[in-house]
Formats: sequence, C-alpha cells, structure tokens
Amino acid sequence: MTWSRLHDDAVHRLETWPAPDERQERLRLDFLTHLRTHPDAMSKSGPPAHLTGSVIVLDEDGASALLTLHRRAREWFQFGGHFEPGDASVWHAATREAREESGIADISALPEIVQLDRHMLDGDFGRCREHLDIRFAAVTSRAAESAVSTESIDVRWWPVHALPDGTRDELRPLVDAGLRLLHR
Repeated sequence: MTWSRLHDDAVHRLETWPAPDERQERLRLDFLTHLRTHPDAMSKSGPPAHLTGSVIVLDEDGASALLTLHRRAREWFQFGGHFEPGDASVWHAATREAREESGIADISALPEIVQLDRHMLDGDFGRCREHLDIRFAAVTSRAAESAVSTESIDVRWWPVHALPDGTRDELRPLVDAGLRLLHR
C-alpha cells in the first residue's frame, strides 16, 4: 500500500535523523508520535494535521534562495506540499514538489533532512489545518529558468540576507539550516 510505504519511510528518516538542537528534537519526537497515532498521517485526506515535504532551493554559493509567492497564503515560502500516492519516499515527494512549483526539472534535494517545522494554516485549505513539514535543501544555478506554477503568483530569487518582508522569522532558520548542510 502506497501510504504505508511513505509512512514507513517517514518513520525511518525521523528515527535516524540526528536533530541539531532541543527544539528540533522535540519536533522529531512529536512527528514520530503523530505518525504512530495516525497511520493515515501522510495523506492529505488523513487527519487535519498531516505531514508535508518541502525544499529550500539555494544557489551554488549560498547567496540567494529561490522562493515562491504562494497563491492561497499570499506569502513567500520554500517549495513544498502534500504527499501523493505515487511518491516513492518523503525525499522524492519533496523533490517532486520543488520541481513542479519552480518549473526547474533538474532540482534534486539533498538526501538529509535539514529542518522540521509544525505550523497552523490560515485561509482556504479545506480540512487541512496543520502541517508537520519535513524539510530538505537543494542547490541549483541562478541561471536555471524557473516558471510560475498554478499554485504560485510568482517565483523569484532573493538574497539570503534580504529575504522578503514578513518571512524572515520562518525562512531565516530554514535558509541557515540549508546553508549549514551545503557548507559542511
């Protein structure tokens, strides 16, 4: 069964991920508890709080991040979203989302989780009320041609030291986590 394969992959990745700090460790344990409590936690039609996958896309020197202006939320974010039945793994799903939402076919997320995030949703998201997001990082050339998807209003490179207004509290830690992974 597809969801059970994704569920097992998420459990395995979270069980083996060395969280970098206490906050991330608490989230890791919360995600594992949620997965054990909800076998359908990977499905958008599962519980109102479910897992998602996302990718922060950085350029080769780590000076810029490619972000999407989300159509529903009307805010700038990394690329990401819900799992689909055909996804082979959490990593594959996050990579698929980055490719679909950026329009860049050769984006491939690095295999390591860079950050976990749990956030409530505001707006028109149906029964979906909370995302438990497993986040990855990817690198691509600033010369790669991006395209706006149906889920976005805009896709644009932003200097990592000048992220869009209203997003710095959320995106700064994710960008920093991605940069740490790229520079190790």
